[in-house]
Amino acid sequence: MKTEREDRRRTFRQMVDKSKSVVADELLFTATNEFFNNMTKEDLKEWADTCMEFVYNDLGYKKEQVLHATVHMDEKTPHIHCVVVPLVKKYDKRTNSERYTISKKQYIRDKIHLSELQDKYHKRLTDKGYDLERGIKGSDSKHIEIKEYKKINRDLEKKINIRTEKLNNEIKKLDEKMKTSKSLPFDKKHIIVDKETFESMNKVIDESKKIKEIEPKIKTIFEEINSFSTNYKTMEKENQKYKREITKLEKDNNKLEKENNSLIYQISQLFELLKKFLRKLLLRGNEYTKEETSSIVKECYNNEDFEMIDVVHISRGTTKQEELFDYVNAPDYYKESMTHYEKVNSDLSR
Repeated sequence: MKTEREDRRRTFRQMVDKSKSVVADELLFTATNEFFNNMTKEDLKEWADTCMEFVYNDLGYKKEQVLHATVHMDEKTPHIHCVVVPLVKKYDKRTNSERYTISKKQYIRDKIHLSELQDKYHKRLTDKGYDLERGIKGSDSKHIEIKEYKKINRDLEKKINIRTEKLNNEIKKLDEKMKTSKSLPFDKKHIIVDKETFESMNKVIDESKKIKEIEPKIKTIFEEINSFSTNYKTMEKENQKYKREITKLEKDNNKLEKENNSLIYQISQLFELLKKFLRKLLLRGNEYTKEETSSIVKECYNNEDFEMIDVVHISRGTTKQEELFDYVNAPDYYKESMTHYEKVNSDLSR
């Protein structure tokens, strides 16, 4: 947290309470009653040690990440409760340093990876001579029928189409407003920008954010459908009826993925347009316009819609350069002259 910007620093308790990540994960190791028949305490200890070898060598946890690992003998079947913290060290581009973060996906990526880990666990125990039978791959008590996946696809596709139409309408309105603003009178220091132009720009930003909110849901359903399709193919190779259903499901999934990629591209183009427009306002606007524009730039940065380099490109050479550079902690070497910047990035000021 020492390298974090002061207004973004949080206490450990705040990080844990507000985090959507898994801050600790419980692993359970057990088998049938027959598996443990005639086992001595030494045998149970050897089995427990083998399970912990899986935690360290296959899952990749270190000993300092294990909060506790206990063999429970007070229930019908012996079992191990092991609590681990999925802590990983990552490189942070913003601070140019390594920092710790919590990420369960670094250890168990998805259902397919989990199935592979279960294979490794089975092999590790059988190599030690334990008579352990592998469970059925792809079995899931929360099985979702193909019809339900189709419905999810249809609902998601409908939502994407509605958001896309709204976004396109707001972009058209913004384009019209920008065309109008070009013809408004201005001198070297001031430009008249009406309230409707600002409102139109804010609507475009809002619609873009709503589409970005759908994106994680699309990614989740992709993972679920791909996992479902893979497992289903393995279990039902001889069933032609279900093969046709799976093929249709994959086509729907590919269609949804293409639409998502198209939306991502539209959002990217839209934000490029916004950055150009915001820079033009900082260069030509009056003091009120510049203050409002500066606030919008800061809000976009706080919401992680803009990176530090985006704010630099937008504000460099304007009267708001120092204020915005300080706000995003821009390095000194970015503080070049306006003349040099306009030669390199003249397209932003057109």
